[in-house]
Amino acid sequence: MATHIEPIPILSSTQRHSAAEALDLPHEPAKSLYIHVPFCFHKCHYCDFYSFVDSQDRQEAFVASLQRELAALAPHADAASGLNTVFIGGGTPSLLRPDLWRCLLATLDDHFKLDAIRRGEGEFTVECNPETVSPELMTILAGGAVNRVSVGAQSFNLVHLKTLERWHEPRNVQRALQLAADAGIERRSVDLIYAIPGQTLADVATDLDTALALDPGVEHVSAYCLTYEPNTAMTKRVERGDFTPIDEDLCAEMQTLVNETLNRAGFDRYEVSNFAKRISNGSGSAQSQHNLAYWRNDSWLAAGPSASGHVVTRDETTGIPAGARWKNVPRLSDWMDGVNATAASPVIDLELPDPRRTFTERLMMGIRLAEGLPASDLLKQAEALNSAPKLQAAAQRLQGQGHLQIEVDRWRLTEQGFLFADGVASELMDAVRLDAS
Repeated sequence: MATHIEPIPILSSTQRHSAAEALDLPHEPAKSLYIHVPFCFHKCHYCDFYSFVDSQDRQEAFVASLQRELAALAPHADAASGLNTVFIGGGTPSLLRPDLWRCLLATLDDHFKLDAIRRGEGEFTVECNPETVSPELMTILAGGAVNRVSVGAQSFNLVHLKTLERWHEPRNVQRALQLAADAGIERRSVDLIYAIPGQTLADVATDLDTALALDPGVEHVSAYCLTYEPNTAMTKRVERGDFTPIDEDLCAEMQTLVNETLNRAGFDRYEVSNFAKRISNGSGSAQSQHNLAYWRNDSWLAAGPSASGHVVTRDETTGIPAGARWKNVPRLSDWMDGVNATAASPVIDLELPDPRRTFTERLMMGIRLAEGLPASDLLKQAEALNSAPKLQAAAQRLQGQGHLQIEVDRWRLTEQGFLFADGVASELMDAVRLDAS
């Protein structure tokens, strides 16, 4: 499993809902699509995404249900320009059988307009585990418009991989990238994790140097600080005292090392944990265009169990964006039963349009980007929500702390602010919440 970006959490609902409730609302046509493949050959201990080792061999049944769901989602995509981004994550998407990949890619081609992606102006990413990549798979993906792979390296140190319960040979990362390049997939990314218990600054430096020396090379690096999510095996091991988490000061040093090392190598940090090479390619950027859709709070469709979707509407009173969010049920059998019955996924979480909530989400996600947020537009929306003075005051406090840079029309994190991004986002969000003091 590569560590793809999961959209922000959604409030739980006790009622039974369907994704159709959000999609039936008037909304902006979606230009992005996320597909979740839940199968893994081993569950990594840090992973909190929905995935499992399937002993029942339900891949074929899963793809059949997925084809049905995708056909139902297609009318909600942008009919004129088509999809700009597709991201297939998991789980381990590269674990799907080759014949099922052909079926899935043919379904996407039948129901969605992929012209921009095929021209190289859009992006189609598949997450790959180094152990499950084959020449046949890469050839099939390249023939199905996939132009980007994200390979989960996490670390090149066998000791730290064992701590994560991550099962792959470090040398197979380069093999996977080579097979992708041989198939003509030119856009390649690797994922790293730091602040692994027992890891030192020197270990992080070695992982970075190894990633940068990969041949063929990569244009994108995601480097995440290890987090202990509830109900993961990793968190339970910490609670048992099996190991001690890296302290916050060392984690901050590691984050600084990551930024400085990648920057010297020609990679710019465009989001707290994501770095893109300074190159010119068909899309005009090495940044992950799909994940930018999340951080910019655009509309995207979601297929597969546990996948989260979002569509943008407009509040009738204020005229400002008011998105609807949903999360498909994270149980394969329940998801298949629902999709096979109605073509729409049953969901465990549903949030109907709320302009204030959407605005706080925009603050939370957008401030993580190096491009920052447009100040005048933010304050205009905050004024419609009667929160402009408090929001401006919060921004000025953060500026005084050295965490936020206030320009003529942009609010951006400072270098120090990147170390405290979650806190910066929380303070901005609190300024516009009705229940904030």
